[in-house]
Amino acid sequence: MLNNLTDILVCPVCKNGVRIEEKALCCLGGKHKFDVAKEGYVNLATGHMPGGDSKEAIAARTSFLGKGYYAPAAEVLERAVRDYLPNGSALIDAGCGQGWYSNRMAGQGYRMLGFDLSKFGCARAAKDASLQGLDNAAYAVASVYTMPVSDACADGVLNIFAPCAGQEYARVLRDGGYLFLLGAGKQHLMGLKRALYETTYENAERADLPTAMTPVETRRATFEITVEGQDDIAALFSMTPYYWRTSEADKAKLQALDTLTTEVDMLLYIYRK
Repeated sequence: MLNNLTDILVCPVCKNGVRIEEKALCCLGGKHKFDVAKEGYVNLATGHMPGGDSKEAIAARTSFLGKGYYAPAAEVLERAVRDYLPNGSALIDAGCGQGWYSNRMAGQGYRMLGFDLSKFGCARAAKDASLQGLDNAAYAVASVYTMPVSDACADGVLNIFAPCAGQEYARVLRDGGYLFLLGAGKQHLMGLKRALYETTYENAERADLPTAMTPVETRRATFEITVEGQDDIAALFSMTPYYWRTSEADKAKLQALDTLTTEVDMLLYIYRK
């Protein structure tokens, strides 16, 4: 998997190219070596960085997404990528999490390289890619603001509910490459919010849209889901920012539910370098 993407990766320390040697990623300068974990990912984070999502959070997201609740949104993203980029194009998933979207794209013939700060996310993503026989998907721990890849190496960048590092995405995209930015629309998860709070508000539009690229179009994925069972409801809740800023009394409202019906409203912003 990683050996199919060494033409894109660079050493995060010296910025030289890299090669695979005996289950390690080594820089061509011969000074730096990064062991490949048993799951197949490599840790390329440098300096002091936050650890990203926990093992428990990744497990919850993997379970929730694996049941297909968000499949219609993934299909909107996949259709857009196919409309702009041919199979075999090199894509970077900046903030890949557990790799659910990345591995779906790899299954359609795209060369996928995913970065995330969570080693648990990268481990899950790489393991699932291996189980699915995807030798065109690779994963590494790294910040989306300083991705260890060469300039103008990617045909496309995916950004799915992750911070938008516009300058970095412009650096790694080739001229004419595309950024696919998926985030919450105004009505996203309003059913969940109504179950939690007495007063609800529409989601604000993203304030971190890139300024160094040209907007092409915006597509929308809107549908309704019914989440079954307390485990899936809790998993969905843990994927949202509300998880960190909701009182225990309001959280208890969700714990009393066996099913939850909610709107899903996602916006896909497409930009061209």
